[in-house]
This record gives sequence, C-alpha cells and structure tokens, in this order.
Amino acid sequence: MFTTRPTLQGTFGMVSSTHWLASQSAMAVLEDGGNAFDAAVAAGFVLHVVEPHLNGPAGEVPIVLAPAGGEVRVLCGQGGAPAGATVAHYRSLGLDLVPGTGPLAAAVPGAFDAWMLLLRDHGTKSLADVLAYAIGYAEDGHAPVERVGETVATVRELFEREWPSSAEVYLPGGRPPRPGELFRNPALAATWRRLLAEAEAEAEARVQAGASGGGEGGTGDDLRVAQIEAAREVWRGGFIAEALVRQAGRPTLDTSGTRHVGTLSADDLRGWSASYEDPVTYDWNGWTLCKAGPWSQGPALLQQLALLPKDPADLPAYGSAEYVHLLVEGCKLAMADREAWYGDAGAGAADDVPVRELLSAEYNAVRRRLIGEKASYELRAGAPGGREPRLSAHALAVASGEVGVADASRGPGAAMG
Repeated sequence: MFTTRPTLQGTFGMVSSTHWLASQSAMAVLEDGGNAFDAAVAAGFVLHVVEPHLNGPAGEVPIVLAPAGGEVRVLCGQGGAPAGATVAHYRSLGLDLVPGTGPLAAAVPGAFDAWMLLLRDHGTKSLADVLAYAIGYAEDGHAPVERVGETVATVRELFEREWPSSAEVYLPGGRPPRPGELFRNPALAATWRRLLAEAEAEAEARVQAGASGGGEGGTGDDLRVAQIEAAREVWRGGFIAEALVRQAGRPTLDTSGTRHVGTLSADDLRGWSASYEDPVTYDWNGWTLCKAGPWSQGPALLQQLALLPKDPADLPAYGSAEYVHLLVEGCKLAMADREAWYGDAGAGAADDVPVRELLSAEYNAVRRRLIGEKASYELRAGAPGGREPRLSAHALAVASGEVGVADASRGPGAAMG
C-alpha cells in the first residue's frame, strides 16, 4: 500500500531529530567521516539555533549513549541549583515557590559541558568541525518553524520590557520571526566564533606545554582534546561565565510579579561539570530499557512499564478503550511518584530517591490495583518502602485544579530568554 511515510532503511547511517536541519547537519557529519557522537553534538548545537523556543546552550541535556561493544552509559547534563538558591533565601524574598521564569528559576547551565564531554571522550571531530553547522545557520540564517514566531509573540512585551538583548535577536524589525523569511542570530554566531578563537589559542599553548587533557574513553589527538578542554574553561570561567553571572545579577520581572536577581555565581559555574553514571534500567518483554536517573523524568517511563501486566498477552486489545485507559491511568500514577520522589542531580542527591522500590514488582502490584474502571482525578503518589510521599501544597493544588498548569510551569520563552 502506498504511504507518504515508508519504512526507512539504509546501510550507511541514519539520523532522527526534531528538526530537519539538525538531522541534515548530523548526516553531513557522518558522510564526512565522523561517528555517531560527532553527529549528535553537531545536531544538538543546530537545535539551539533552529528551535530556540525549546532549548539552548544554557539549558540542560540528558544523554544516553551506547558505544559499539561497550556498556550503556548516561551523561548527566543537568546542572544543580546554585549554592545560593536555598529555601531560606527564597523565603527571605517572601516567596513560597521558585518563580517559573526569571533568574531565580535558573539552574547551573549543563548542556554545553555535557556536549563537550561527549565530543571529547567519544567523538573524533574537532570542536570547530561540529560547531560549523550551528554557526552557519545562526550567521547566514534559516527559515524558522511557525512555533518560533508564535512563542515569541506570547512574550513580546516581556522581551521588550525585561529582556532587551533577547528582543534584539528575536524581534527583528520589531516583530516576531515569520515562516519563510530568513532568521539570523548573529550574537550567538559571534559567541561561538569567539569561544573557538580563545579555545584554539589556549589549546596551542597547552599542547606546546604538554598539558593536554583526556577523559573517559578518550580517542582524539592531543590538540583536539585540548581545544575541547579549553572551550570548557572559557564557558566556566571566561567571557561566557562572566556574561551569565552578570545577567543573573540583573533585576528582572518573573512570574511572582516582582523583579528579582538570581543566585548564579562564578563559583557555581566553576564548581559544576557534567558527569557519567549508570542508567536506570527495567526489563520488560525481553527488552532492557535504559533511562537517565531520577534527576530526569526518565524513570517515569520505566514505572509505567512496571505497572503493566508482565505477560503482554494480558494486555487489553491494542488501540481499544480499555488499552488506552490502562496506559493513561498508569501514566498518572507514575507521574504522581515523579512529583513526590524524584530529585536533583549531583553527588549523593539521587540516593534519597527510592528507585529500586519504585520499580519493584511488589510495589507496582499494589499500585496497579488503584487503576479502576473510571479515570482518577487525584494525585496519588505511593509510599515506597513505607515512606510518606513528599508533595508540595502547590502540586496538590495543581492536581485539584485550584491552580492552572500554566501557573505552575516555566513560562514560554524560558529557553530563549
């Protein structure tokens, strides 16, 4: 039967991403002799350019990687909260919640360092090679998807009033980007060009001094690795770090309705780096599924599988109302546990999350009995190991409908701002 979405097959390589320019860039890297890790890094940076409403270099990234013939690993690109972001500090500002937007909502940026570690330890290309695609689309322009302009339109006044540097980029000619028109981000292109120039100069000095670095599974030559290490230092302690700290200290209106400064400091940036860890796994129907740890929401999918019957033959007919009902209600239970039990990234932070109990057969057998014939509208977190769920009054208010979901989430444009 003819279809416009045939099954894709090939013998060389394949790339999938949320934007065709990122996929195309990654495929170009493969065709130029790069490996899958080189291609992934190139695609990641292109997405920062073409999907700024969804992600950015100062965001976060969870990476699950499986080197050929090696073990599955997780690379944590989720920075923790700044040291100054304490409960006492927020309460001293008269806040019961962290605002959904603005500098007080910012974690330590983690995406850039994670991409650098992936390239350093598993890639083969230079930093200049993989950044070339993102720089090109930022400098020469690309046709933005409709959602970019739509998102910018929702925060236009905020950008004009509170985020003038964002307005300069995302309101060219005083209006949001339009589909079909070339949209450029010269400021980002200039940032990457300066970072490359400084990293290359520093790397040359390091190699001459015999001080190049390396890491887990390092495969590159000394100069390539030294350039990546130097770029990490520029991000954490150079002109980019200075700009991040300076922006965090600028009073900005957030969802609390008040202007606040952030808590991000130079010490926060220097004191954090991306790190490797084992994945959280669950075996189901002959497959072992791997997810990032409870600093992400990855284990929630594993919990949803744990809530299903062990024998797929016991599942309701695929696509039936009973089938959809089972999956949706199981998703609700897993997400309730996510709200109650998942925690921050960082050494020792995940030890308080009872992952083993949350995925155990005994726990999920009890949870499965909560799925009745009718949909539940309650936030029903469990008590793994007999522990009491930790749910904030705000989370309960959102679940009951007393607070809108939009009020509880990050505001639109958070990635771009």
